[in-house]
Amino acid sequence: MFELGLKLWINNENYINEAISLFEQGIYQYLELYIIAETNDSHVSLWKDLNIPLIVHAPHYMDGLNLAQKEHKVNNISLIKMTQDIADLLKADKIIVHPGVGGDIRETARQLSEINDPRILIENKPYHGLIKGLICNGAKVEEIKYILDNINVGFCLDIGHAIVAANAFKADPIVYLKEFIKLEPKMFHLTDGDYSSVYDKHDHFGQGNYNIKAILDVLPKDSQLTLETIKSHKDSLADFVEDIKFIRRLYYSIYN
Repeated sequence: MFELGLKLWINNENYINEAISLFEQGIYQYLELYIIAETNDSHVSLWKDLNIPLIVHAPHYMDGLNLAQKEHKVNNISLIKMTQDIADLLKADKIIVHPGVGGDIRETARQLSEINDPRILIENKPYHGLIKGLICNGAKVEEIKYILDNINVGFCLDIGHAIVAANAFKADPIVYLKEFIKLEPKMFHLTDGDYSSVYDKHDHFGQGNYNIKAILDVLPKDSQLTLETIKSHKDSLADFVEDIKFIRRLYYSIYN
C-alpha cells in the first residue's frame, strides 16, 4: 500500500489535534509541513514532540525563496538555513525545495551545491506559474535530470505539476509522467485538477477530471504519496479523510 501523507502549513494550529487523532487511527502515515517565511519558535513547538514522522517543505518563491536567480542568493541561503534548522528540530529526513522561477536551472544547481544537504528533494514545477507571464524552472524532465546528475539531492515528483507541464509542451501527460518516474523519485505529490489545463490546481479527488486510477497504476506500489488537495474547512480535516478513502479504494481496485 502507498504510504500516505497529510500536507499542512507549520502555523496550522487549528488542525493539530485532529491531525494527531487521524494519525493514531492509521488514516495517514506521515505529515508534510510547509515552512512559511515568518516561521517562529512557537510554530515549531506545535509539532516538535509529536510521535508522527515529519517531512518539511521549504518556502517557495511567493515566500521569497528563488534558487534560480543569483540576486536572491543571500535570502535563499537564509531561508534554507531556517528550514534546515527546523528539519533538525523535528527530526525530518526530507526537505522539499522548489527549483525557482524566472531564472536558470544552472543557478539552482550552483546554489544547491553550496547548500550541500542530501536531505533535499528537488520538486518539479508547472511551466506556467499562476502569476501571468511567470515561467517556472524545473518543468522539463531534462532540468530535473540536470540537478540530479550534478548535485547530491533526491527528487519529489509532483504529479499535477507534471501533467500541466506536459500540456504546456503539448506532450501526452501520462507519457511525460513516466519520463519523470524514470528519474526514481523518493516521493510524490498528488491532487486532482483540470487534465487539459496548463495551470496547477488542488482539487479534491473526484472534483477534477484526472484519471487518478491511470496515474496510480504507473506509480511504484510502495510509494510515499502526499495528498495536496485543498483544505476546504478551517476547523476539520474531514475532506482530507474522504480524499484518503478515494485513493485507498482505487489502490485496492488496482492491486487486488
